[in-house]
Amino acid sequence: MRNLNLKQLRAVQAIMKHGTIAAAANSLGLTPPAVTIQLKLIEDDANIILFDRTNEGLRPTVAGLAFLDAAQMIEERLRLLDDEIDAIKGLRVGSLTLGVVSTAKYFAPQLMATFRKEHPDIAIKLAIGNRAETIASLKSHEVDIALMGRPPKDIPLRSSVFGDHPLVMIAAPDHPLAKCRDISKERIAQEHFLVREPGSGTRISLEIFLSELPGRLDDLGTEMSSNETIKQAVMAGLGIAFISAHTIALELEVGKLVMLDVIGMPIRRQWFSVVRTDRVLSPAMRAFQDFLNRKGAQCLPFFEKLYPDSTATRR
Repeated sequence: MRNLNLKQLRAVQAIMKHGTIAAAANSLGLTPPAVTIQLKLIEDDANIILFDRTNEGLRPTVAGLAFLDAAQMIEERLRLLDDEIDAIKGLRVGSLTLGVVSTAKYFAPQLMATFRKEHPDIAIKLAIGNRAETIASLKSHEVDIALMGRPPKDIPLRSSVFGDHPLVMIAAPDHPLAKCRDISKERIAQEHFLVREPGSGTRISLEIFLSELPGRLDDLGTEMSSNETIKQAVMAGLGIAFISAHTIALELEVGKLVMLDVIGMPIRRQWFSVVRTDRVLSPAMRAFQDFLNRKGAQCLPFFEKLYPDSTATRR
């Protein structure tokens, strides 16, 4: 393995990402034969096959995945070295790639702006995705720190809480239950739900909430791909939704949505920052984690009340 070089490792990364030699070559600005040669050299040197050739494209073997993990860790260390050299030159303190689940995009800009006031020389890149995409970014080392509601259990991670995360039931202001108090679980379960994709944090919490009602999870509701779509659908009267309170601050303020007073809600979860345990923490990562511990909760939307007026009727 002494002849291994960065060009070969980057060829492995590109093939893994794109699935074909041609697509990998295009992403690297090389010709397909050049990428083929890089792959052959590394396979010959290691005396092992890194990719199975299938009709659907190239699929990594166990050895290929091991090479990919090594390539990603080397890229991380090189980026950390780049930050260290820039700091020595006095150019900037460092950089940070922050991954957030889509629910967190509503407060992530406020976090970044407040952090920047303390650390103007740290460059931050924001990567937004659903839960599955954010977990994939952690696995592939594409993000330094991720903000999410439920840390995954299949990746070795360090996680720390930086704030409360209330989950609430919402409806249009003219919904029959909008002014009711103490709505039972059995009553709310009769409504038509608008839900996120399987595996999303809010959907999992809703499934847990309704799990004791026989048959209710068999047809949970209409699936939609984003919080924005769900909010618009609720406002249009297509159903109710179980959603993060941090995504609806503006709609509540202007009266476009209301929170339903359901017994047992809001369900209080927590926001976590997560980092892979095999990551070397850069100064920028340490600075951001320290900031989250001190001021993260202050950057979250604040609600004076989570329920309708006490004059509302009970159901």
